[in-house]
Amino acid sequence: MMESSQFLLAVAGGLFVIGLLGVVIRRNALVMLMCMELMLNGVNLSLVTFSQQRADAAGAVMVFLTFVVATAEVALAIPIVLLLVKHARSLDIDRFSELKG
Repeated sequence: MMESSQFLLAVAGGLFVIGLLGVVIRRNALVMLMCMELMLNGVNLSLVTFSQQRADAAGAVMVFLTFVVATAEVALAIPIVLLLVKHARSLDIDRFSELKG
């Protein structure tokens, strides 16, 4: 049986890989944003696991900073996606290529 920290790192890696596949494969802007959040959660889980292994609070501080970045991403990305949907009438990323300047 795997040790709990090894199991948590495997789960974190799985979350990251699922998120990465979602970003690479899917073309829906909102699904891509959710997959990026899944990747960040995988990183957070690994940081907490390493912090627990070392009995150090540095990982928890990094998780807090990662949450701040994720919040800023959502706060900026969702309004941008909504404006793009209003303009292009689609969530497909390929439809947004005509907006290149």
